[in-house]
Amino acid sequence: MKERDKKEKKDVKDVEKMKQQDTELSAEEQAVQEPAEEAKEETPEQKQIRELTEQLEQARKQSEEYLDRLRRSMAEFDNFRKRTEKEKEQEKTKGVLEVISTVLPLLDNFERALASIPEEEKQNATAKGVEMMYQQFLGALKAIGVEEIPAEGEPFDPNKHNAVTHIEDEKMDENIVCEVFQKGYSYKGQVVRYSMVKVAN
Repeated sequence: MKERDKKEKKDVKDVEKMKQQDTELSAEEQAVQEPAEEAKEETPEQKQIRELTEQLEQARKQSEEYLDRLRRSMAEFDNFRKRTEKEKEQEKTKGVLEVISTVLPLLDNFERALASIPEEEKQNATAKGVEMMYQQFLGALKAIGVEEIPAEGEPFDPNKHNAVTHIEDEKMDENIVCEVFQKGYSYKGQVVRYSMVKVAN
């Protein structure tokens, strides 16, 4: 019986000892947790730094957005400028081509007038005056980029020549321009008027 009492007392002491150890451990854990919880709470300085960092990030994103918009606007403006310049150049070329088309019949008339002057009269003042005006007119057209399209003796090119008639001629190679009825002209590589020609087959 005494041994049993002793054992029970010992068990009670062990239980109390364990409870005390648990209490101590809980107190230590609580002591450890409290600083951690305190660490979680922001100081005014930390809060201010966090807010400023957020504001800075927001300002950075906004500035990137503005920069992107600016770049797009600049690209759009550059495209608009290039398109406008191209349209202006096209309109200018169109206007020049219309003027050239209008004056080419005058050039044809000069050539016809010179061709109709008899050989014995080519040295008189009138004939020389017509020749001089013709050369001046031709020079002015060349100065702005108008050129005669080579035709006679050249291979027929449908991009430059308009075949009015064909002939069989064994002396000439096939598909060669053998006669020009009306001269053709180009402006900076663009055909203004096709040469009207006779082509050998």
